[in-house]
Amino acid sequence: MDAKDMGDALEKVLVTEEQIEARLKELAAEIDADYAGKDLLLVGVLKGAVMVMADLARGLSHAAEMDWMAVSSYGAGTTSSGVVRILKDLEADISGRNVLIVEDVIDSGLTLSWLVGNLRSRGPSSVEVCTMVRKPLAFDVDLDVKYIGFDLPNEFIVGYGLDYAEKYRNLPFIGTLAPQVYER
Repeated sequence: MDAKDMGDALEKVLVTEEQIEARLKELAAEIDADYAGKDLLLVGVLKGAVMVMADLARGLSHAAEMDWMAVSSYGAGTTSSGVVRILKDLEADISGRNVLIVEDVIDSGLTLSWLVGNLRSRGPSSVEVCTMVRKPLAFDVDLDVKYIGFDLPNEFIVGYGLDYAEKYRNLPFIGTLAPQVYER
């Protein structure tokens, strides 16, 4: 699927496939340098991080294990209530491990802040965060994000793992969805 397949559902492309690929190579090089000679466990947050996790892991020059979590925060409408449920927990014991949480987007940062705290309570050596996209509201939460792909405006974005009603995750770029699609 690409931009022309979306017709009038796509408003504009914000980050091209080439920009994503280049930035992931840079992030992988930073992560390789920071974790040289260390054990690393990548923890992807389902479902959105699938694309980022796969491409980031392939860009690393050393072996890294992967595991997955699915968490859900729920509230009225589109606002997170701060109440988080674990839908799928890690299979690996992370005590004494270096953990890198891989995310597609940090919107408010509330759910991710909770997740970082939850994982830190399990006794790892370290917990860091890598995200493809960070939005402005994430700055309101006390959350240290070590690896950031792109800072993007507070717009409704889709592609490269980001969805609307489970659609558009498979776009190779990140773009804004036309309002008529989600204002129906």
